[in-house]
Amino acid sequence: MFHYTVETDKSIEGAVQSVEQSLKNHKFGVLWQMDIPAKLQEKGVDFNQPFRVLEVCNPVEAKRVLSQNSLVGYFLPCKVVVYEENGRTKIGLPRPTALMEVVNDPELREIAQNIENTLIDALNEAV
Repeated sequence: MFHYTVETDKSIEGAVQSVEQSLKNHKFGVLWQMDIPAKLQEKGVDFNQPFRVLEVCNPVEAKRVLSQNSLVGYFLPCKVVVYEENGRTKIGLPRPTALMEVVNDPELREIAQNIENTLIDALNEAV
């Protein structure tokens, strides 16, 4: 599966705050976040499903993977999404290991697995 997703009883705002704190505890920072419905409505497109995209980064890990293979820059920064579906708040991310398969660099697999494990731990703690 290309993604990892968990559900929470928290509101979108509560989940975003919890994710931000949990990521910080794991040395990842939120570079910025996009409120998809607000942005689309700003452009005249009616979309009401609560959906946030957080771009997150651990600068040490980013340098490490970019030094190994510049193509990894196509996947950076990492993304975490928080959205509502069928009345439930979900928190998820594309798995770094799945993304790294596209690059086909065996030396990146272990690094990607470690980053993925850290991000999954952060999401699980945010629930």
